[in-house]
Amino acid sequence: MLDRLRDITQTVVNSADLDSAMAALVTQTKRAMATQCCSVYLVRQQHLLLCASDGLSPSAIGKASLKFGEGVIGLVAERAEPINLADAHRHPAFKLIPSVNEDKYSAFLAAPIIHQSEVLGVLAVQQQQKRLFDEDEEAFLVTLAAQLALAVSGLRQRKADKGPQTDILLTGEAASAGLAVAPALLIHQAVDMQAPQHKAENLEAERERLSAAIEFCRNQFFTWSQRFDAEIDTEVAQIFSAYQSLLEPASLGQPLLDEVMQGWQAESAVRRVCLRVAAQFKQMQDAYLRERGRDVVDVGERLIQQLQRKQRLALDPSQPRILVAKEASATLLAELPQHGIAGIVIQSGGVNSHVAILARAMNIPAVMGLETSFEDIEAEQTLIVNGYRGQVVLNPTAILCKEYQRLIEQISAQNQQLNAELDEACFSGCGKPIGLHVNAGLTGALASVERPAVQGIGLYRSEIPFMLHSHFLTESEQFKLYQKVMRSAKGKPVVMRTLDAGGDKPLTYFPMAEANPFLGWRGIRLTLDHPEMLLVQLKAMLRAGVGQGPLSILLPMVSQLSEVERTRHYLEQAVTELKEEYGEQLQAPKLGVMLEIPAMMFQLAALADCVDFISVGSNDLTQYLLAVDRNNPAVSELFDRFHPAVLTALNHIAEQCQTLELPFSICGELAGDPLAVMLLLGMGYYQLSMNPGNLGKVNHLIRRVECADMQRLVQSALSCQSGTQVRDLCLQELNRLQLNDLVR
Repeated sequence: MLDRLRDITQTVVNSADLDSAMAALVTQTKRAMATQCCSVYLVRQQHLLLCASDGLSPSAIGKASLKFGEGVIGLVAERAEPINLADAHRHPAFKLIPSVNEDKYSAFLAAPIIHQSEVLGVLAVQQQQKRLFDEDEEAFLVTLAAQLALAVSGLRQRKADKGPQTDILLTGEAASAGLAVAPALLIHQAVDMQAPQHKAENLEAERERLSAAIEFCRNQFFTWSQRFDAEIDTEVAQIFSAYQSLLEPASLGQPLLDEVMQGWQAESAVRRVCLRVAAQFKQMQDAYLRERGRDVVDVGERLIQQLQRKQRLALDPSQPRILVAKEASATLLAELPQHGIAGIVIQSGGVNSHVAILARAMNIPAVMGLETSFEDIEAEQTLIVNGYRGQVVLNPTAILCKEYQRLIEQISAQNQQLNAELDEACFSGCGKPIGLHVNAGLTGALASVERPAVQGIGLYRSEIPFMLHSHFLTESEQFKLYQKVMRSAKGKPVVMRTLDAGGDKPLTYFPMAEANPFLGWRGIRLTLDHPEMLLVQLKAMLRAGVGQGPLSILLPMVSQLSEVERTRHYLEQAVTELKEEYGEQLQAPKLGVMLEIPAMMFQLAALADCVDFISVGSNDLTQYLLAVDRNNPAVSELFDRFHPAVLTALNHIAEQCQTLELPFSICGELAGDPLAVMLLLGMGYYQLSMNPGNLGKVNHLIRRVECADMQRLVQSALSCQSGTQVRDLCLQELNRLQLNDLVR
């Protein structure tokens, strides 16, 4: 039955339009359930319209309709729950519509089609024989309706947007901020990874061809890695370094050559090995790991492209285009001139993909994961990409294009002003010095540290290099990475977080299969169970700090005071061992904890006796306070950083730390949100660490606010009943300050 479910859903998703999708749906469902009739009703202007049927009168399709609560179909929609009847005619709600010709059917089973709490329609099956559909049949229909909901929503939106054929809006994920208006450049898959496989006769010749291609691609990846490394974009450099590592003999390199020696042509060997490895990744639940499967395919496509000497895509920098593709790779973007790409629109993938990371590094607006297919997009068709909202507009009117061009010019002028203000130290409007720091590791942030307004690196996420490699990094490898970070700070303070693996950041080479990883083996829990890993990392950090600016070490996922005590013991051991080599040059770092588990809020007094500082991780703190996985689309709307309970917790932490004279800062996404920063300043958070793209906005805001006004704003916010009320309150304050352009 699972295969049938998948086949039916896939048919609907791949259909050209809503009408053909519904026609295919009822026919396939009728066949799968061995019934005599299947029909689908969709909501149209507050009514349920019969949109497709295999069994009812064809003349009634598109005409017969019911109100919510009218007839048994209407009752299913009104209650938003399935109904199973042995004889529908005997039900009090049954309503006979002569034109439908359903009086011959008795047995009735229907399930609502619901997307994001909205009833989109009803899926029903009927039979002449009087009987109740069994539990398996009911489960099948309910599951099918649930799986269809997203597809129906997307197809319905497409049909609704097609009216005037202008300003057609498609939605996806906001992968890289920014706006773009430009013609579309459609990119079709250059390499067919599913092509037929062929045996080879001259195996040695095939092996030499493949060896040469592997060497060429390894050198190409190395060149790109060096290019982005020189531009101080460490994260992107590590992507191509990881690609290079994939072609090492210990990874894919030797298995690829071995596959050839088993009798396969070079191209076929690449397809077989890469698809086999990628399939293992794609079966994993974690979104990040699924994206790594795409990386393996990307490397395979690059190898085949080299084997076949395919021509590279050319792009004219003087005529920027919006790249449109079902799939795209980081290597594709890396070889194109940056000024030739106005925007990026990709149907598959997400914000964790390497394409998205590269787009952010190159400051190119990008939208990914569109729910709708690309059949309506034509080459050279004008598009608008809104990377702030995750929206794409097809066939925009001249008026809309002109408005977006005006916005692009306005944002450009604003960015120039914001950028210029970073050349002076940051003080609030009332003269309070505010420490702006940058988060590094997830973005190419190191260049931002040199700006006078930035006081240092407030959070270096050390797990990123581990996630982009196929092995646990040695002390020497870690030392080189951390030394580069310390040197980039130019003597300013750096806070390095120890390995925060687990949860949504697993390591492919370190098994961590758990039923509930966010409440399991992650952060300091993992490294304390492997003290040899922790010691290696601490020593690499300490060595990197020699002769540089102040180094602090931050511990993630702390829930017990004993975890701090044990880590301090290992830190002292590392200092003792390295003293022999470095002497007085080696300075013991300050030790702090990431306050992200609510339990630590109630042990701050005890915590103050064993740490030097705390840094609030607002992302995970919000997640644990609200019991919401922010990466789960089914509940992501409940993840609200402005929830009154979150604000109350943040205020409590600030008050306690001030009383205890315990230095504190905040490094989650709240620290880079202008609306939230007003509240944080009012609470007393004067040390903020954020992604570099938010530095200009936050710096501009802080210079124009009075701390006393922000304190009053906090008191009003704490009395709100919802996050929506808090946001509205903060927006009113921004309007009063005439700073509403900071929020897009």
